[in-house]
Amino acid sequence: MSEAVFTRAGDRFLPTAHARGPWDPGALHGGAPAALITSAFEAFEPSEELRIARLGFELLRPIPAAALSLSVHVVRPGRRVQELAAELHGEGELICRASALRVQAVPKDLPEAAAPTLEAMAGPEECQPVDFTLDDGDTPGFAATAMEMRSLADPRRLGPARVWMRMRLPLTPGQPASPLALAAATADVGNGVSAVLPFAEFIFINADLGLHLHRAPRGEWIGLDARTLLLPGGAGLSESVVHDVDGPVGRAFQTLVVQPR
Repeated sequence: MSEAVFTRAGDRFLPTAHARGPWDPGALHGGAPAALITSAFEAFEPSEELRIARLGFELLRPIPAAALSLSVHVVRPGRRVQELAAELHGEGELICRASALRVQAVPKDLPEAAAPTLEAMAGPEECQPVDFTLDDGDTPGFAATAMEMRSLADPRRLGPARVWMRMRLPLTPGQPASPLALAAATADVGNGVSAVLPFAEFIFINADLGLHLHRAPRGEWIGLDARTLLLPGGAGLSESVVHDVDGPVGRAFQTLVVQPR
């Protein structure tokens, strides 16, 4: 088994067992392609003047454990604002659309009152390692073998949760995930760790993932202060404050499809 989440075959990406998701053994965890696409956005015509401030992923259908092709292009050029778009195809179908908004960095000489101090979450060294999988934990999968998780409490307990995650494996051979790619991967577990319904009785799959960032994440750990909101007859929503060890870096949102099993 490859010790990476994806391998390369020409211009295509081949998911390994470490990319597998929790709902279907033939489908990937959403965090794996989110990290892959984010890395592609970072590598595409990088600019020292612009920062990625927003990431969006529309998960159009389950992402198959099959060869994937990824393309990135500019849809809004500009010196102050740029928008990138990506498409992920697998098995002849478009399976994910994504976007990245790049904006000019905030000036460094702002008045002091414009930059309030934000409360940091208790760090990963204060948390307990946890196994957050739906099976016995021996089967390779993104949450089981690609990621390491630490939690302030049992993430299987229903309700809000605070967890830290880092990647055990490179995204592709020789390519570790960047802090931004790790943030995208980690944000996709918000609906799982903050579940308000039991896994054995319901599915609550996210149809999208959005991140709004007020600064670039740093380091190998990303934390989530996550909660899920469900209103009967409405739309499910998971929201997370995204942290690194220095404090909050932004927020993540997931729209949920909720059904009895």
